[in-house]
Amino acid sequence: MPLILNEEQEMLRDAAQGFLAEKAPVAAFRKVRDNKPVDGFCRDLWAEMAEMGWAGIIVDEDHGGSGFGYVGAGVLAEQMGRNLTASPFFSTSVLGATAIQQYGTQKQRDKNLAAISSGDRLFALAVDEGPRHNPSRIKFSAKPAGNGFVLSGTKTFVADGHVADKLIIAARTSGEEGDADGITLFLVDADAPQIRREPTPMIDSRNAANITVDGLEVTGDDILGELDGGYAALEGILSAGRAVLSAEMSGAAQQVFGVTTDYLKEREQFGQKIGSFQGLQHRAAHLATEIEMMKSAVLKSLKDLDENFENAGMTCSLAKAKTGQVAQLATKEAIQMHGGIGVTDEYDVGLYFKRVHVAQQMFGDAGFHSDRWAKKSGF
Repeated sequence: MPLILNEEQEMLRDAAQGFLAEKAPVAAFRKVRDNKPVDGFCRDLWAEMAEMGWAGIIVDEDHGGSGFGYVGAGVLAEQMGRNLTASPFFSTSVLGATAIQQYGTQKQRDKNLAAISSGDRLFALAVDEGPRHNPSRIKFSAKPAGNGFVLSGTKTFVADGHVADKLIIAARTSGEEGDADGITLFLVDADAPQIRREPTPMIDSRNAANITVDGLEVTGDDILGELDGGYAALEGILSAGRAVLSAEMSGAAQQVFGVTTDYLKEREQFGQKIGSFQGLQHRAAHLATEIEMMKSAVLKSLKDLDENFENAGMTCSLAKAKTGQVAQLATKEAIQMHGGIGVTDEYDVGLYFKRVHVAQQMFGDAGFHSDRWAKKSGF
């Protein structure tokens, strides 16, 4: 399987590059950061993205989507990473669309996929309940009641949870905390009176939410996937999120590396360009090779999702682990090679550092995914 984009995917990349450079450059993100809109992104920009088919990038054409698959989603995410574009693309067009398209009933697909593709409905995945990612440690309660369930519990770090129209909640319907069996996914209205959402601004100037549910009644029609068998579906959704999030971090790493090498060619010290210093050349060369390996791992994970979705989990973990390491290295090296001014607001490298720091923690950092590989290999 060649790790290159086909002609259509290259055209999508070029179109995204031009659109985001004009409509959503880093300067636009700075305005969002400084003005602090409640949504955390520009609704008008999201509407334009939807018109271009981005909101339904992985949704099938029968439901108004573009049908570009996960490689297409990764292509867009990479360009968004280069520009620090803030939007509900990840939470809705990747996580929400994956959940509904892969695991929803026909009724759930018909009701939601077209609304995702048009940009009219926003989704959020509520999985984690503590400070660190651990999808099997679910204690959010779903107790049987009549013909349905009553949901109660708290979720943390829910990306775009403060603006979502629909929440996908991982709850425990049987078993004990830490058991993979007994987890069920529920698709619920986010504005139900039993749901309280508290926005939590993060260091990358995006918004997440802490969500508390107290006595929300749901029925069997609200179940997404299988009763008590939701862990496999949850892992599938998370795998898609990890791969596309890795693509975004890859774009950020590539952009900040380009900015840094340009700076090395321009900055003078002791009467010569600092890029001529051998020590900096070695560090730049090392980072360049790491970035190429990272790009290959990301594209491989996206292709696996398109071609063998159910078995792509470990490749997506590999991509997330590698990208978390390399993107952090790229942003840290950028700050060091810029010297003291690298941490000032005048330069963009600090903004990339903050975004990468949050993104590499979401859905498991490099340590989490390296540990998964070690366990899989029997170490």
